[in-house]
Amino acid sequence: MTSSYYRFLGTTQDGHERFASSPATISLWGPDLQHGAPPSALLVRALQRCGARSDVRLTRVVVDILGPIPIAELEVRSWIERPGRRIELVVAELWATTPGGTARAVARGTGWRMETVDTADVVHVVDPVLESREGGDPRLVDESWNVGYLKTVDWSWLTHIGCEGTGKVWIRPRTDLVEGETMTPLERLFAIADVANGVGAKLDLTKWTFLNTDLTVHISRIPEGEWFGIAAETTTGPDGVGMCAGVLHDEKGPVGRIAQTLQIRARP
Repeated sequence: MTSSYYRFLGTTQDGHERFASSPATISLWGPDLQHGAPPSALLVRALQRCGARSDVRLTRVVVDILGPIPIAELEVRSWIERPGRRIELVVAELWATTPGGTARAVARGTGWRMETVDTADVVHVVDPVLESREGGDPRLVDESWNVGYLKTVDWSWLTHIGCEGTGKVWIRPRTDLVEGETMTPLERLFAIADVANGVGAKLDLTKWTFLNTDLTVHISRIPEGEWFGIAAETTTGPDGVGMCAGVLHDEKGPVGRIAQTLQIRARP
């Protein structure tokens, strides 16, 4: 298995970073497409590094997938959209070259960064703690999942795909985000968060596709450790549109909530 999702290639004359995408990013939905998780983590990497400050942290990240993300070279562009001492908005985009030779943005991440202060004395957590990963099923749900990105993580399934109620799983990424770098806690979280719509799925994967066009994550606490839990459920509407909503966890408890919009289609 490839040791990283991306390899750093250097910077452009404009100061934008360039990365080569590895086969470890391949999506379940097609061999020429990237799974949403690695690009999300790469965008979070950029959002954290752009005008980096030690007194703020990301509190909400929205990733919009603007088109198919190819297994190809990507250019990362980032900027501070709305500066501020206590609250600021940061934007990052992934750019790729189309087969026709045109460069375009294929994904965009926006993140609100907020000044941090000590509120340890008034901590209150609403969502229940996810059950322990001990005793969970480490097997892939189906052999059809044994591709690309989905082979780069360890699993501990507490439920099964299509179960009644909330789908639950623990996941640990084994692959580095960028070759030679240690992932930050938020990069590690976003390296698995996009899996939520699969965890909450109720549709038969052999008969339906349910690609997410975005993900929104509200981060209540910076995660810790290597394993992350997802508790999610997907709602399917009557007109080809669905929504996944869930809670993200580390082994100390909930760390945030995630929502995704889904395009639902019957397979040919």
